[in-house]
Amino acid sequence: MKHVLAAALLCLPVVGAAPAVAGQVFEQVKIDAGQALYNAECRRCHASDSADASYGPPLENVVGRAAGTYPDYDYSIALEASGIVWTPAALRAWMEDNAAFMPGTKMRHVGIEDRTVQDFILAYLESISARDASAITEK
Repeated sequence: MKHVLAAALLCLPVVGAAPAVAGQVFEQVKIDAGQALYNAECRRCHASDSADASYGPPLENVVGRAAGTYPDYDYSIALEASGIVWTPAALRAWMEDNAAFMPGTKMRHVGIEDRTVQDFILAYLESISARDASAITEK
């Protein structure tokens, strides 16, 4: 993972670039690095496109979606009854330790504790999510 982050940092714009352009470039670097990290950490079970097969529910449009609501997926009772909306804060907590965040969940994975890695994966998930930003709040 460190190699992906190092490669992403090499893509940053040269000194003197307009701040708006530099910000756009940095956001795209975060998304690209997030996609690489997603592919390394999440893709073995979750597709990023609902047209692709996956073991778990696809994560396209996950940001802003109510937990346990992707059609035709057999969620745990705990997740279906949680009332959680997948905000960036909820997704961060899930990535870090989903079993502690949602006791009774069916999903098992090794936690992603590095906040920078979480930031990049969140940037990617947000880039593949169409949502009403007013419904999403960061804790």
